[in-house]
Amino acid sequence: MPGADSLRVALLSYRSKPTCGGQGVYLRHLSRELVALGHHVEVFSGQPYPDLDEGVVLTKVPSLDLYRDEDPFRTPAPHEYRDWIDLLEVAIMRTGGFPEPLTFTLRARRALRGRAGDFDVVQDNQTLGYGLLGIQRMFPVVGTIHHPISVDRRIELEAAQARRRLSLRRWYGFVRMQARVAPRLKPILTVSESSLADIHRDFGVPQANMRLIPLGVDTRFFHPRPDLPKRPGSIIAVASADSPMKGVATLLRAVAKLATERDVNLTVVSRPTPGGPTEKLVAELSLRDRVTFVHGISDTRLGELIATSEISVVPSLYEGFSLPAVEHMACGTPLVASRTGALPEVVGDAAIQVPPGDPEELAAVLRRLHDSPRERAAVGKKGYDRVMERFTWNVVARRTVDAYREAVQARHTTRPTTPRRSGEC
Repeated sequence: MPGADSLRVALLSYRSKPTCGGQGVYLRHLSRELVALGHHVEVFSGQPYPDLDEGVVLTKVPSLDLYRDEDPFRTPAPHEYRDWIDLLEVAIMRTGGFPEPLTFTLRARRALRGRAGDFDVVQDNQTLGYGLLGIQRMFPVVGTIHHPISVDRRIELEAAQARRRLSLRRWYGFVRMQARVAPRLKPILTVSESSLADIHRDFGVPQANMRLIPLGVDTRFFHPRPDLPKRPGSIIAVASADSPMKGVATLLRAVAKLATERDVNLTVVSRPTPGGPTEKLVAELSLRDRVTFVHGISDTRLGELIATSEISVVPSLYEGFSLPAVEHMACGTPLVASRTGALPEVVGDAAIQVPPGDPEELAAVLRRLHDSPRERAAVGKKGYDRVMERFTWNVVARRTVDAYREAVQARHTTRPTTPRRSGEC
């Protein structure tokens, strides 16, 4: 039962995909550990909804789910429209934008409006929509930014052909809103020194308003499995297949080079778009028999896949933290990671670092590890030891509670006085 010092927490997440890293993984593990510490946690989420552990309450805040995997950019039937927010959601999508960060926070504000006595603090999980400014008038709001999406926008624009850049700018239009909202939340939680610097640069959040809390790993699922044999020649990556920022194209090109002289196979935990750029590159590189994509698997199965792989790779062009990197190391699987963003900070000397976007160098390191069981074992042990020393969800939850109490105390001593700007919700 919650004690006298327990907090009542509302956790907001506009989409909470439960597998393969990201917001849903953070939400699940943080909420579980907060409850274990004696706090009451209610998650407010849009689709896809999260997998949550016993004791965590889920309140669904449904959108029109315009980007569902089986029917992306769909046209809702007339009977699906419920209110003006639904109309706004479709209008933004039809003009090429991504509406969910805005429309979720508007719905969350409405859901919380009649519940002023139910929560001590609200935590936003990287939504940063205008509706938070209304929520802030009712509750202290703690923001979370794993990394600013302005970085994704910059990388995608640099990789895009000229004719796609206008549509990408429209899609990422919500980033301007996030840059306006973020400086008005205090404190902001982030996961690495790299992200802290990027948030300060791109969103203008004072560094004094940010709190650095690295992510943790769930060692119930991610741990070595010495009783299971390694799969010979196996390489694994957990990365969004079609996102240029995640570097899967670089990894595929490196594996193609290695496959001409070694018997290797690659598992990518992701679901590529049918007929999309990743599937086309696999065909172009003649890798259909060497590459397997898996998705929708349980944490237990994911942990087994990682632990039985000979080599793991995080080939990203940028990472604000990289929970997959920590999960790979927790399984004792030797890790090769890009020297970019927060990855050097996360992996330290416990992984082999390579330049981002360089398939030649990546192939050379994979070749070396493939041929050296002794080096694989040494790197794997270093990674495991580093995780056990630094990254646990219990520590994440305790430090997050400290940030909650800071926000609650600030609320008691001063009320928000920022005037409402014209055009803001």
